[in-house]
Amino acid sequence: MLSPFVGQALISTDVAVLGVHLDESLFPLEDLGFKAVASAVSDLAAMGGRPRGAVIAVSSPPGTDLEELHRGIADAAVITSCPIVGGDLTRGRDVSVAVTVFGECPDKGAVLRSGARPGEKILVTGPLGRSAAGLRRRRAGASLTDELVVAHRRPWPRLAEGVAARGAGVSAMMDLSDGVGIDLHRLADASHVGFELWEIPVAEGATLDEAIGGGEDYELLMVTPDVDRLMMVFADRGLRLPREIGVVVADVTRRTLRGEAFERRGWQHQL
Repeated sequence: MLSPFVGQALISTDVAVLGVHLDESLFPLEDLGFKAVASAVSDLAAMGGRPRGAVIAVSSPPGTDLEELHRGIADAAVITSCPIVGGDLTRGRDVSVAVTVFGECPDKGAVLRSGARPGEKILVTGPLGRSAAGLRRRRAGASLTDELVVAHRRPWPRLAEGVAARGAGVSAMMDLSDGVGIDLHRLADASHVGFELWEIPVAEGATLDEAIGGGEDYELLMVTPDVDRLMMVFADRGLRLPREIGVVVADVTRRTLRGEAFERRGWQHQL
């Protein structure tokens, strides 16, 4: 049972499948549960919302260590302040976790990806490529406690940053779940604009290719008409200052990085 929502009610659903979203030969099962919740909550962060609760549906074959799976779910629920308020369990061929999150967005309501306008600046909340670099390092034998490996197995939704960005009046926003190389195109498509990028901030230990197309960073991509105000709000709240990486342009066909065509690159679901 949830009390009435404040402002707009937000709902989002994500599904994580073992072997698709997590390599079971490299990571413990609890990481699947953690990533499923964290990625769903990140959708709320991308709208500037705050979580109120989630319901979980698990499908698994006999013999699955459900206690281990649910430890990861519980860990993510605690760190994101998103209590699990219900769910279901069924037998299936593969291990999958479906998460439906509920959130709220007071005041002017949720920030969408469709509000970017020409002349506005493009920013990200942090350097990119940490998750992809962590997966690469784990495949090469790095421990589960390696900093970049942790970034892959335990992603952190940028909830505080999303609320701050909404308060600062950003015009468009989304989380970088599939890589800036494809997610920025999605934002531009929704807003019917183009863009010119000056840089891609690459995380220490990552490559440029991982920063562009690696995905699962869950940093926030933001567009704002007032960079100074955005910086001030982030500073006032003790948050890491975002990085300005480009500008929105009116020509929908112009999408460049340092003057060169910025092709779509990133995770695309194969159905």
